[in-house]
Amino acid sequence: MDIIKVAANSRSTAVAGAIAGVMREKGEVDVQAIGAGAVNQAIKAICIARGYLEEDGIDIICVPSFVEVNIDDQERTAVRINIQRRPPGM
Repeated sequence: MDIIKVAANSRSTAVAGAIAGVMREKGEVDVQAIGAGAVNQAIKAICIARGYLEEDGIDIICVPSFVEVNIDDQERTAVRINIQRRPPGM
């Protein structure tokens, strides 16, 4: 599974393009963010990516969760958002 890591200073349009590209190719992607600013950029990117994918007839659903990650030997809590194609008829 591909994981797109988002920081507070990530450009939301660039992240959106990455999300849309992976969704077109693989149909599923995880977006991971640590901190309020990064989560904000991730959510904006998902909204923008949904617009990009809509042009291709692809709709998405998101399943958020918390995950523990190790960064520089410190355990941190990240928000991980799994993005999948919405099944037809939902």
